Amino acid sequence: MKHWHIDQLNWDSFDSSHVDLDVIAIVKAAAVVERNGVDYAVYLNRVFSDDTDFQQAADNWAIEEVQHGDALGRWAMLADPAWDYPAAFERYRSSYHIDLNVTASVRGSRTGELIARCMVETGTSSFYSALADATEEPLLKAICKQIAADEYRHFKLFYDHMHRYLKRERLGPWTRARIAIGRVTESEDDELASAFYTTNEPPSVPYDRRRCIAGYMSRALMAYRQKHIDRVTGMVLKTIGFRPHGRVHAIASKLVYALIRQRQRSFAKVAAAAGI
Repeated sequence: MKHWHIDQLNWDSFDSSHVDLDVIAIVKAAAVVERNGVDYAVYLNRVFSDDTDFQQAADNWAIEEVQHGDALGRWAMLADPAWDYPAAFERYRSSYHIDLNVTASVRGSRTGELIARCMVETGTSSFYSALADATEEPLLKAICKQIAADEYRHFKLFYDHMHRYLKRERLGPWTRARIAIGRVTESEDDELASAFYTTNEPPSVPYDRRRCIAGYMSRALMAYRQKHIDRVTGMVLKTIGFRPHGRVHAIASKLVYALIRQRQRSFAKVAAAAGI
């Protein structure tokens, strides 16, 4: 069940004077990734084929993900009236696919799959929180706050199911950490790069993953501040079985924030060299 509806947003509050071109670019990419939640629900239903409770939860999750994409896409069309969200989404779907013909998780276990989903929700909840804080455009700020709240609830959803499966599969903290870190590193693979390409570049320009992920990440990582990374680090530690607060969290959070800043500068150099 949705916690809010797209028509409840005050669309008349859109203020073009506070629109940032770099923000438009990442919102366009985020819109099509969110809208693609239906495919992930199909995948999850296949992985959890005999778990009707989780299947229902995954289907409800996908409904909210689609609404996220539609809200972001509608905002992006206000910010760039020449952009066509439905057409961009179809182009994205034609270029990026996940394997739906599965009977088991690519993570090696159902617990591993749920850990990976926790990492995704950790990333999205922090991203939309950071973007809400960074933008001065009132409508986008409101949209991002709603999405961030949804994504945190989604994290709790997958976290609770993860603990249910941990009782059966008993993955230790270090195995969980390996899966979590592996999923985090996948953020630089084709999903976001392809989304940036299909929403911001014409088909006449050849796709280059390195260029496109730099175009996305150089912009997206700019929004993060230490407080956002503090929350990310706590959620990651909680997922892998460590205390989400305390000395380890404080040290890890500062190291992660320093890494984020370094990665943003590195991506920015690649993007500048590519002229995007």
